[in-house]
Amino acid sequence: MRIRRVLCVAMLALPLLSGAAFAKDKAAEQAEVQKKTHATLERFYKAKPELKDAVAKSPGYGVFTTYGISFIVGGEGGAGIVHDNKTKKLTYMKVGGASAGLQLGASQTEVLMIFKSTDQMNKFIESGWEAVGSATASVGASGATAGGGRGTTTKEDAETYTMTKNGLEAGLAVGTAKFWKDKDLN
Repeated sequence: MRIRRVLCVAMLALPLLSGAAFAKDKAAEQAEVQKKTHATLERFYKAKPELKDAVAKSPGYGVFTTYGISFIVGGEGGAGIVHDNKTKKLTYMKVGGASAGLQLGASQTEVLMIFKSTDQMNKFIESGWEAVGSATASVGASGATAGGGRGTTTKEDAETYTMTKNGLEAGLAVGTAKFWKDKDLN
């Protein structure tokens, strides 16, 4: 009878303990994403110093790191943050993408989006779809990019900058990417 009571108490306490562990894991994961975001921003600022002023003057920005592989069909995934410059709110997000075409490679890519309006930034956070079509030939190692890279895209809602940090990719492909809120980190 006493063993049963101890087991019942232990079973009731388990969710509380796992909740505390999850909170620590969540804080650690948020800190890791923030650290990567800061390092990525610094690489963009080093490569193109005028971006620092553009980011500071914008309503907000997003920074993402993706890892992908492709051989005719490709896929990528990653994570990042959208930062609202007015409210200082961070929205943790994930990204996933797929592509098809004449392509070959594996790479780690960093993306910086500078939003032109708060409405467009909020729309991106809520819906996040982005169609992609690209011709790419790039090599990157230790923060350096050479070749045709993905470069800069200017849209009505944001300017997007990409750098291949590590890897090799080449080809012509059409694809799509989906950005969404990370429910575990927000």
